[in-house]
Amino acid sequence: MDPVWKITELRQQLAVIDGKKAPDIVLTNARYLHSMLKQWIVGNIWILGDRIVYAGDRMPPLLEGTEVVDCTNKTIVPGYIEPHVHPFQLYHPQSFADFCGQLGTTTFISDNLSFVLSLENKKAFSILDDLKKLPFSFYWWTRFDSQTEMEQEEEIFSNTSILEWLERDDVLLGGELTGWPRLLHGDDQMLYRMQMAKGYGKKIEGHFPGASERTLARMKLLGADGDHEAMTVEEVERRIMQGYAVTLRHSSIRPDLPNLLKGIVEKELPIFDHLMMTTDGSPPSFHEDGVMDKCIQVALDAGVAPLDAYQMASYNVARYYNMSNLHGFIATGRFASLNILQDEWHPVPESVLSKGVWLKHDGIQVQKLATIDYSALPAFNLDFSLTSHDFQFSMPFGIELVNDVITKPYNSFITREGQLADHDECYLMLLNRDGNWHVNTMIKGFATSVQGFASSYSNTGDILLIGKNKDDMIKAFEEMKAMRGGIVLVEKGEVIAAVPLTIGGLLYDGDVKELAEKEKCLKQALAERGYHLGDAIYSLLFLQSTHLPYIRITPKGIFDVMKNKLLLPAVMR
Repeated sequence: MDPVWKITELRQQLAVIDGKKAPDIVLTNARYLHSMLKQWIVGNIWILGDRIVYAGDRMPPLLEGTEVVDCTNKTIVPGYIEPHVHPFQLYHPQSFADFCGQLGTTTFISDNLSFVLSLENKKAFSILDDLKKLPFSFYWWTRFDSQTEMEQEEEIFSNTSILEWLERDDVLLGGELTGWPRLLHGDDQMLYRMQMAKGYGKKIEGHFPGASERTLARMKLLGADGDHEAMTVEEVERRIMQGYAVTLRHSSIRPDLPNLLKGIVEKELPIFDHLMMTTDGSPPSFHEDGVMDKCIQVALDAGVAPLDAYQMASYNVARYYNMSNLHGFIATGRFASLNILQDEWHPVPESVLSKGVWLKHDGIQVQKLATIDYSALPAFNLDFSLTSHDFQFSMPFGIELVNDVITKPYNSFITREGQLADHDECYLMLLNRDGNWHVNTMIKGFATSVQGFASSYSNTGDILLIGKNKDDMIKAFEEMKAMRGGIVLVEKGEVIAAVPLTIGGLLYDGDVKELAEKEKCLKQALAERGYHLGDAIYSLLFLQSTHLPYIRITPKGIFDVMKNKLLLPAVMR
């Protein structure tokens, strides 16, 4: 493991303490949260470069050239940590970090799935190394499987590839374990990968929605350390009883946090030191009113004591991942990632320091994170077109959306002509980027009058087509192709709404606020055409995901998750 600070940097930090060198920044009269004492302390915080070199009563002996900030009547807390980020929900890691930093979230623990599916490790690691240079803290987890059915699964998720990720210092955990049923059915390959992660001192994050006490106990024995899928306070208690670290979720499809915290407060459960919070990779528009600051506000509104609310979004995460020597703690030696608040009842910071760099000062953004080069991601350049021959939908059954992400099979008896009537069934096609295979079926419950809809955004990066009119579906496909990736809604040959995703056909090349507006326009247009569920972006993402019940459209074909069986294979073009 490489040291965080070089010997020369450590000597300079000591020189500040010894009065031989001035610090860069001093926050004076600071009322700050001391995470270990769980108290508000008044003192002075000295910063050199990206590190707190001292926090306590003293002032530095030398102040020549130092930026001195009087924090009288302000409250300072550690930079917030998002412990479960999927940083590819139309945005990309740097753009989402740039947005979150203005709201006080200065550390991510992030999913690596999109990088693994799109890039060889060497190229992915180059991007990770570039992200590390930003005044923001990026950490990662490594997946053990694709959470779908694909031909190249064992090649992409090989033990060698996973080991290369686990060897990185900035990879903190393995998981999330969406494929845990395979473990319980005797999959020793995945168990071996979990043991590899344990051998490197990494945590294992579960994914156990609705899990029984027996399942939780079995998964704990196999090595799971934490879980973020509790949907009721009873499920929180069940996980705590089995010794899990519990992350409470507040996302666009599972906004459970208010009820969970209300239940914990009402039951007077003394467990706040063992809880974390996450927005679980929600799409951009969900974050218009915040990220971890929003979770803290939810906690305060639910009656959680401010000290506990802030610890859940900082110190608890750092302690769990064995990095409280660097994060989540305002004390000597930690990263200078600090949020200056009006008071503890207002978690949106007035000023933000991230690794010693001002991102926000007195309510104004003063630093924008440098752009990251994502050109290593394969460009979305399609060299084929669709014809009417591709639009043969002769299956007697299809996929019905029970909610945003849960599906079931259904029997379809409608006539498969070029134009479907206004009911809740549409054509559905999954198509790979090379154009050499496709999977055709019907989807029920997505919308009542969507004519043509195309998306290069999906779990695997393959193309999804949905609609009632085959000509409009072809038009949406061509528009998406011309945009070099994106999501497009077409009606009567005209584009109604579009979200360009020009970074690899998956990610928006721009800031999150712009993206959120485009996403809202798309969702509004879909709602006007009968999409009545909570989040269409999640619906697109999870149509292929075999970690949820129970009929999925995958690169291999139509797959029955409950029976672990391929019902209909993909068709070669």
